Amino acid sequence: MKDHLRITVETLLRQGAGQREIERRTGVNRRTIRRLAAKGAGVATDPAPKGSTPATGPDGGADQNTPPRPPAPPKVAASACAAHRAFIEAQVALGRNALSIYQDLVDHHGFAHRYNSVKRFVRTLKARAPERFDVLEFLPGEEAQVDYGQGAPTRLPNGKYRRPYLFVMTLKYSGKSFRKVVWKTSQEVWARLHEEAFRAFGGCPAYVVLDNLKEGVIRPDLYEPGLNGVYAALLEHYGVVADVCRVRDPNRKGTVESAIQHTQGTALKGRRFEAIDAQNEFLADWEARWAAPRIHGRKKRQVLELYREEQPHLKPLPVEGFRYFREGVRTVDDAGLVQVDGAYYAALPARLHSEVKVRIFERDLQILGADGTVLRRHEKAARKGAITLDPADRSA
Repeated sequence: MKDHLRITVETLLRQGAGQREIERRTGVNRRTIRRLAAKGAGVATDPAPKGSTPATGPDGGADQNTPPRPPAPPKVAASACAAHRAFIEAQVALGRNALSIYQDLVDHHGFAHRYNSVKRFVRTLKARAPERFDVLEFLPGEEAQVDYGQGAPTRLPNGKYRRPYLFVMTLKYSGKSFRKVVWKTSQEVWARLHEEAFRAFGGCPAYVVLDNLKEGVIRPDLYEPGLNGVYAALLEHYGVVADVCRVRDPNRKGTVESAIQHTQGTALKGRRFEAIDAQNEFLADWEARWAAPRIHGRKKRQVLELYREEQPHLKPLPVEGFRYFREGVRTVDDAGLVQVDGAYYAALPARLHSEVKVRIFERDLQILGADGTVLRRHEKAARKGAITLDPADRSA
């Protein structure tokens, strides 16, 4: 029986009410009422005076419960590393891990406890001291950032869906972005997407920030990165400098990272496209209707308004577009020739048996020396096996 019903029955019994009346008023069975009346459990002979306080001590009666004790404060064990806090904090600030700090404590500070104590202590210090990032500000037209992401699922000719590559270039000052999805990526595709972005912006930034993906960077290096030949020639044609991020430092290009997340989470989330051209048309329309007119989250101004301020500061586009080429390395043979696509071309004045670079354009090709100077230019041969050699280049 619940406490409130038991108290009600006991009160009515104390007042002299009959069992039938109590059953009618409370709904409690008469057998239960008779059992309570026979036992007399909890039924006081004299009601307590109004306003009196029930006893809670040892003389308070058998039916009184002692109030629970207040909870004891949690016991916090002192860390074995507390005595070395200053040393550990200084080492954590230098970026050292817990294992190296533990080894120094044992060797130089007489630390007699286990490594897990140091590991837990270092974890608490790192949890209270998050890494700090600076806000990078740039002038109009100074910087653009580029990167690849993943687009929305798109139907292939075989009927299956696959996510294409999502290329995004974002101007740092205004936040204006160029977006396009492609099925395949290569050094030439990477360069062509840059050129399309420059044309869409109506100008070129001073430099482009990219990470060390192989389409753009062959040899990662903070000071002298090795760019692929097509990409380096494209940037030279448009007067743009490549600024490569340090390895595993994506925060340097956080603007384009945010633009990719914004595109994936807002424009493409939950969508599917039947053709890649349909996805590109949707991205262009979404940029014009929603992305460009939005208010920039940090600058609190419209992206399109910032872009109009930035556009006059972009470098003008060259009159002619960039000529794309394939680049390879060839060895000069005994006759002073190099073989390209089955045909032979004069490479003099390159030394015999030396390696030269060959740039293969649509209708012609160039042979470059080790320092990048153009040694020879030739029209492409009409057939395989043909030899392009001037009479002056012959030895006899």
